[in-house]
Amino acid sequence: MPTTPTRPALSRPLRTFALLAALSSPALAIDWTLCPGINDPVAEGATEPRYEGFFSPYTHHWSHDPEHKPVFAFSLSRLLPNDRTCGISLFRNSFGQPSAYAFVGKAWPGLLPSQPKVYVSVTAGILYGYVGQYKDKVPMNVGGFSPAIIPAVGYQLSPRSALEVQILGTAAFMVGAKWRF
Repeated sequence: MPTTPTRPALSRPLRTFALLAALSSPALAIDWTLCPGINDPVAEGATEPRYEGFFSPYTHHWSHDPEHKPVFAFSLSRLLPNDRTCGISLFRNSFGQPSAYAFVGKAWPGLLPSQPKVYVSVTAGILYGYVGQYKDKVPMNVGGFSPAIIPAVGYQLSPRSALEVQILGTAAFMVGAKWRF
């Protein structure tokens, strides 16, 4: 039986990089950006906050796992026009692994006219950090990278501070505070 020569297999991270590079090529360029307005200059005398920090000291898991460890998260976002954000979050995941989440987001303040301080938001991005024996704890994990969508509900305490609950899929919810500066 004749054998056919085989090509060396590309690693998953290399295939992912090649796909992203191809999709970002000038031949496929469209007039859009994930973070519109991120490079806009600051108007002279502007006092509006441009950044938002989030800190979460507590995460509650829907189901108990003896391997779960406390989760602490910190994120920094750039505030953009039309209630959009771009940012990164650094955290220790439920299994004690250092992790990160790069995201874009959108908020809808005052969605409920009877509760003007309540807002909802959602972020979407790429999560990294569930590796080794925990790689199957998040869906679609390829080499530690997986997509994520995180909806949230918050309450505006002041123009620069808020309390927020983020829903982490079917795994947990996270409680934290936000500060704009």
